[in-house]
Amino acid sequence: MKASIFFILLTILAHSRGQYHYQGLMNYLENRMIAMEERIALWHEQNNRYNSDLKEFRQQAADLLEKLAKEHNKLRSDMEGAGARVDRVEREMDYIETKNPPKPCVKAADKMVEQDVVVKERKKEEFFELSVCVNIVSTLKAMKILKRLGSPKGIWTKDARSAKVYVFNGTSDNTLYEFNSVKELSASSGVSKGRQITVPSTWNGTGHAVYDGFLYYISESSELQVIKYDLKKGSVADIAVFPMEDRSPVYQLNPETLVDLVVDEDGLWALYPAGDTINLAKMDSNSLDIEQMWDTACPRNNAEAAFIVCGTVYVVYNTKPPSRSRVQCVYDVNDMVSSGEAPLIYFPRRYGAHSSLKYNPEERQLYAWDDGYQILYKLALKKKLWAIMPPPEE
Repeated sequence: MKASIFFILLTILAHSRGQYHYQGLMNYLENRMIAMEERIALWHEQNNRYNSDLKEFRQQAADLLEKLAKEHNKLRSDMEGAGARVDRVEREMDYIETKNPPKPCVKAADKMVEQDVVVKERKKEEFFELSVCVNIVSTLKAMKILKRLGSPKGIWTKDARSAKVYVFNGTSDNTLYEFNSVKELSASSGVSKGRQITVPSTWNGTGHAVYDGFLYYISESSELQVIKYDLKKGSVADIAVFPMEDRSPVYQLNPETLVDLVVDEDGLWALYPAGDTINLAKMDSNSLDIEQMWDTACPRNNAEAAFIVCGTVYVVYNTKPPSRSRVQCVYDVNDMVSSGEAPLIYFPRRYGAHSSLKYNPEERQLYAWDDGYQILYKLALKKKLWAIMPPPEE
């Protein structure tokens, strides 16, 4: 009996302890749930605040972007207007310089002395008059932009004794293109529309010339060669080694061109480097022999191209980056151009720098290649001073 009562008391005690532990667990879980609910409420509050701040920031950013877009459009409009005004001013300057070229800073007494020296030089027995042409360039008369065709650098030129036009696209290739006329070239959609002419060796640079049905081009190999190619027969007519040890470019701003072959009223010439200056050679177009050579004293630095009219060399200079091309150095092979009559010629600012300037003596035009644009410059000529002076008294 006593044992039964003791067992019942133990059972009641164990049950009481279980209820106590269960109640503690429930209290603990309830406290944790309350803490989690407080943290969730805090998170919702912070999230709402962040969303509100983000919405406000987006609105401010949208307002700023809209304001910037308006200011950008206004700035672009102002820049376009300024560009148009600058272009107009440049055109007016070009017109003024063309019509009224600036006078050189030469005193009248000095000019008379120079003229007297020229007259005396004519009396010298040893004087060798190479050129029979008596014209000198006075100014640029007109300009025509034909089109944009091909690479940034190249040549387009016309044989003075025919209507055919030849295009050298780039600065190194063995192919050129022939068009029957300037009009045909203007109407073409690309250089490949012309008749393709493939020469046996690669031409290099932009110093090639077409004269009297023959192509004269420079080929660089172990030796610097001048090649005469018969355009009608499609074969090489002659080859000559050009006597130039220095492989420097003749024009600093066109480093691909070592020798520039040019044509004028007196035939074929070659411009080539000699130290820091440009030298000139008169070549026999039939045999490729060099007949005579001159040191022009024109610097190679900042030179971009040159052309010859009636035995007078006109070297064109520019800057880097390109600005307005201008003739800054003039050399006459007969020493018949005084400093007072040397022309001050500025080319209209257009695209970049000239990679080639090829003179056509029949048309009195320059065929220019400027950043892929084919341009024609019409030249105005006048008589050289010595040609209009009375003969010296005996």
